[in-house]
Amino acid sequence: MGAIFSSSDNGNSEQCQKFIQDVISSHSVVIFSKTTCPYCSRVKTLFKNINVQPFVVELNQRDDMSACQSILGSMTGRTTVPRVFINGKSIGGCDDAHALHANGKLESLIKT
Repeated sequence: MGAIFSSSDNGNSEQCQKFIQDVISSHSVVIFSKTTCPYCSRVKTLFKNINVQPFVVELNQRDDMSACQSILGSMTGRTTVPRVFINGKSIGGCDDAHALHANGKLESLIKT
């Protein structure tokens, strides 16, 4: 399922923002997730089924989870998970990813 990143330091908002930007710019598909979220599991399964290995950040395994969710909210307009990024752009959450897949657009977004 890709890499799972956790943090043990009490990073502040600036560190979290840099981390998020670095992850998004370094990986073609990124999922900001929580291990307890059923929608996160669904979207990870979707990518597995299309043979795409996303970089997964499990926010609930980070000490700066709240700061990261706040920053993701500022970036995307939503603080809920999952937050999915493809080639540096937010595509939304689980339902959005499934809708793109159903319309045949998800794979082409990844390949561009």
